[in-house]
Amino acid sequence: MTILHDDVTRAQLNRFGQLRHFLTLEGLGREMLTRILDTAESFIEVGSRQIKKVPLLRGKTVANLFFEPSTRTRTTFELAAQRLSADVLNINISTSSTTKGETLSDMLQNLEYMKVDMFVVRHAQSGAPHFIASRVCPHVSVINAGDGRHAHPTQGMLDMLTIRQYKQRFEGLKVAIVGDIQHSRVARSEIHALNTLGAEVRVVGPSTLLPPGIEALGVTPCDNMKDGLDGADVVIMLRLQKERMDGALLPSEREFFRLYGLTREKLAWAKPDAIVMHPGPINREVEIASDVADGSQSVILPQVTNGIAVRMAVMSMAMSGQIAELTADDEV
Repeated sequence: MTILHDDVTRAQLNRFGQLRHFLTLEGLGREMLTRILDTAESFIEVGSRQIKKVPLLRGKTVANLFFEPSTRTRTTFELAAQRLSADVLNINISTSSTTKGETLSDMLQNLEYMKVDMFVVRHAQSGAPHFIASRVCPHVSVINAGDGRHAHPTQGMLDMLTIRQYKQRFEGLKVAIVGDIQHSRVARSEIHALNTLGAEVRVVGPSTLLPPGIEALGVTPCDNMKDGLDGADVVIMLRLQKERMDGALLPSEREFFRLYGLTREKLAWAKPDAIVMHPGPINREVEIASDVADGSQSVILPQVTNGIAVRMAVMSMAMSGQIAELTADDEV
């Protein structure tokens, strides 16, 4: 499935420059990313209320279409939709009609005729959410919850929100992204966002897990932890994507931890006030030592909380963009 980046960027925005779909961070400018962060910040307070609801999506229906297993992402999208007062459908793909031979297009069309307003899509194939967005009815928004190795834009934005909360800025920050860059859609989304927002990005890992030509994305590759973590303000550890690896790219998990796992000793190369992040799920003693994951510099659990607020922001902004477009068409 070919992804044409200019087409993806155009498909995400309506004629007024508002979100109508949310497929990738590539091509979105600093103003839009900041708007998403500011909107998410306003939703954090909702989670601390006794009644955790706002009426922004009341009367709307959101369908979660997860073609890959997920707990954290699917749950936070479900909570986000519920807190926006939407009705939520969780489609169990393993027991859906697609297992009986129904095509994806037919399944989507049936859901559209049930008046579903938004699809949240997670798929193993890169470009699948863009494919769906190009074929849905005008009133439907599509949110990418992770596609292949391509993008995980809401994870990228919740990580940006977490960084902004703890560092108050992006300009001049040194951010090290460590581990399996080759297979990580999270890393790609983070790189696009950090470059747009003005941070300096290093990617750290063995050569087998660094994509060829990664420098073209505006990052500095490092094949050892000391160079990668030296003076870093933010350290983002990644999960080894063993389910996406073809062949033996690592000698062993033990050897990977020895060279690239984050320990207290390695973290000392970063700045004393550096924060440690991980998109989860964590493989303890493979990517990160338990005493670091649970330590005072870890912000891994706040990332989870921020995930709900960011997904509320993106869903509400995309639906507002769709409504603005449809209203303008009705007035013509």
